[in-house]
Amino acid sequence: MDTILIVDDEKNYPLVLSAVLQEEGFETLTANSGHEALAVLEHSDVDLVLTDMKMPKMDGIELLQKIKTIDAELPVIMMTAYGTVEKAVEAMQKGAYSYILKPFDNEQLILYVNKAIAMYRVVKENRQLRSAVENLYSFGNLIGKSKAMQDIFETIRKVAPATATVLIEGPSGTGKELVAKSIHFNSPRRNQPFVAVNCSALAESLLESELFGHEKGAFTGAVSMKKGRFELADQGTLFLDEIGELSSSLQVKLLRVLQEKVFERVGGIRPISVNIRLIAATNKSLRDEIAKGRFREDLFYRLNVVHIVLPPLRDRLEDIRPLTAHFIAKYAEERPDEKPVTRLEKEVERLFYQYGWPGNVRELENVIERAMVMCAGETITVDDLPLDFRNNVTQNNKLNLEGLSPKATLYETLAHVEKQMILQALQQAGYVQSHAASLLGIGKSGLNQKLKKYGIDVAEFIQPEE
Repeated sequence: MDTILIVDDEKNYPLVLSAVLQEEGFETLTANSGHEALAVLEHSDVDLVLTDMKMPKMDGIELLQKIKTIDAELPVIMMTAYGTVEKAVEAMQKGAYSYILKPFDNEQLILYVNKAIAMYRVVKENRQLRSAVENLYSFGNLIGKSKAMQDIFETIRKVAPATATVLIEGPSGTGKELVAKSIHFNSPRRNQPFVAVNCSALAESLLESELFGHEKGAFTGAVSMKKGRFELADQGTLFLDEIGELSSSLQVKLLRVLQEKVFERVGGIRPISVNIRLIAATNKSLRDEIAKGRFREDLFYRLNVVHIVLPPLRDRLEDIRPLTAHFIAKYAEERPDEKPVTRLEKEVERLFYQYGWPGNVRELENVIERAMVMCAGETITVDDLPLDFRNNVTQNNKLNLEGLSPKATLYETLAHVEKQMILQALQQAGYVQSHAASLLGIGKSGLNQKLKKYGIDVAEFIQPEE
């Protein structure tokens, strides 16, 4: 039952409104001042505050501001007379959900209340969804229930309190910067700067200045001294993304900084010492780059004190569900209040498991964000997905008909296709049979019968843990 707090200094007025709202099925609490209202909020779960604008000691606007410090999303409806409409507009600018002019009829009041309650109900549902996902499968802003991600979370827990250099490898879109931030914000340096630099985004001459800073007159356009990212990150964490793109000369300079803990600004001669933790990331294999002569082996070993490898999304399909729930909750706030999205159509979930996700988690987030915009109801359907995504799924997931005789009968062809679909569903579901059955649209007992029919032993596909 939704609870409404009614605040008015006229002692009988809250009682009258309570009777009206209780008839509509709401639970009500009352207060005769702003201070009483805050005391009620401290000890009670409230879904809406209905407050008079003009009250002694603490007026409606002051009460609104204090409520927003307690719960920024709790809706507050202001009740005001015609003479204080300007104040009501001010209240709206400061976060009130709406205002209603006295005198009002009961139907008008109920309409305002129902809309506000519906909005807050969605807010609470999304909070619960986000909380459930993050409590079960997250570390900071990283989401994942797969063993690979759980192992990474454990590595972050261990490495965060230390000062060791960390190298993060993984394809684009897998969340390398999120790992770096998780390490920083779970470390003793959490209150110090986190400074990120994309090494592939700048030309070599500009990147050197960006990293180490420059003195006035060091080059054309250097009209004043500028501190580099190393100095800006002092006492904190410096994150060098796409470090595999560093030129040979910058690799030498970075190695010197890591070895000697000092550097000079471009055009400077004064050694500068800073206390930073360095985290580097790359979407390349630096060992392969070393073999090709493009990356210094000595720098690699300086960076590779702790090594974290982020797997592509296609190798951790178990994470699609929690990631999807996380992104739905994230983008729900941008949708109209009356159109909450809570789930995926079964066919959409099946497509998500079939797709190869070359853009990884970033691509999944983009698909969900677009679908949330296009979705007209509570369930994301295939029609809400981008057309190029649907086409790519179709092109990349054709059934393998190799080995089927050109003279195969219809029965033999259907049996071959059915077996291929079962194998594909098992792979997509990480060999969790209940998930595979769900993807196929059959019961678990039905899947077991078909596994026996085709002699498929799921245990043969599961890699033993080392």
